[in-house]
Amino acid sequence: MTGILIAAAGCGSDDNSSTTSSSAAASGTTSTAAAPAGKKIKVGLVTDIGGLNDRSFNSLANQGLETAESTLGIQGRVLTSKSNADYIPNLSTLAQQRYDLVIGVGFLMADAVDTVAKKFPNTKFAIIDVDATTLKGKPTNVGGLLFKEQQSGYIAGYLAGLYAKDNNIRTISSVGGQKIPPVDHYIAGYQAGAKAADPGIKTLNGYSQDFVDQAKCKEIALNQIAQGSGVVFQVAGQCGLGALDAAKEKGKQGIGVDADQAYLGSHILTSAVKKVDQAVVATIKAAQTDSFRGGANTTFEVSNGGAGIGKIGPAGTRYQSQVDAVTAKLKDGSVTPPDTVPGK
Repeated sequence: MTGILIAAAGCGSDDNSSTTSSSAAASGTTSTAAAPAGKKIKVGLVTDIGGLNDRSFNSLANQGLETAESTLGIQGRVLTSKSNADYIPNLSTLAQQRYDLVIGVGFLMADAVDTVAKKFPNTKFAIIDVDATTLKGKPTNVGGLLFKEQQSGYIAGYLAGLYAKDNNIRTISSVGGQKIPPVDHYIAGYQAGAKAADPGIKTLNGYSQDFVDQAKCKEIALNQIAQGSGVVFQVAGQCGLGALDAAKEKGKQGIGVDADQAYLGSHILTSAVKKVDQAVVATIKAAQTDSFRGGANTTFEVSNGGAGIGKIGPAGTRYQSQVDAVTAKLKDGSVTPPDTVPGK
């Protein structure tokens, strides 16, 4: 998709049940008065159960909404979901209130978006991490926002492999939330990238079955570290912060996910990122300019700036040129990472 606007990644907002945001965008604008004269549409965002304080996936989506408010002059509202049972009511509330575009954050919301979109055919819907063409009811008013997470995972894994090889580390690991496609895309790329850098590396992987409870992810990571893991990649949202804490506690390297989580400390080797904020802004702009396409997908990847890694930490800066080289290969298509986890 052309016309993507870039916002800086950062921490999440307070997890309010309903907010209308007016905070400044990355560009530094503080008022919608200077926003370009566009259609004054209303855009609603429904988080998944990770909430706005997950410091990654949902907070990035919210940041994209805030950027659109500041730069496009739209009116935004966020509804947070405490459980899966909140998805349909939250999506329906925004549609009933005549929001022009309603965005569902995450794969877990697929069935809910499918159900609500059919009931409100005149409302535009978008869903992150779901192929719109696979929705059961085939609604023509839903657009899918997809990412090649395997590319981000591959770069992060390649860096992890280089670091491990130079430091006589024979094992690295990952902690996933639930075994769903976006999570496995990251992990598959991570494992492949690590083995490209160090063919003899061993990879461990576990799932917490949770995206919120940090203790669950920390326990898995501690077990992996006890088995020799020197680098832990979290792919579990807020829960995964526990895995990164385990890495810090044990003097190991951690890899963040979705947002750049370098702010957590020098133990963060890097972060496998996807520009959820960009996707939200681009989709809102499409709705505002009447170029939104339902029943189709937009894919964000390395080649269009929608995927990659965040800041490289102190332990990995020496590998910058090698990371740049493998990123270029992903960009030109000469390297194509797998998107499924072997043997899982």
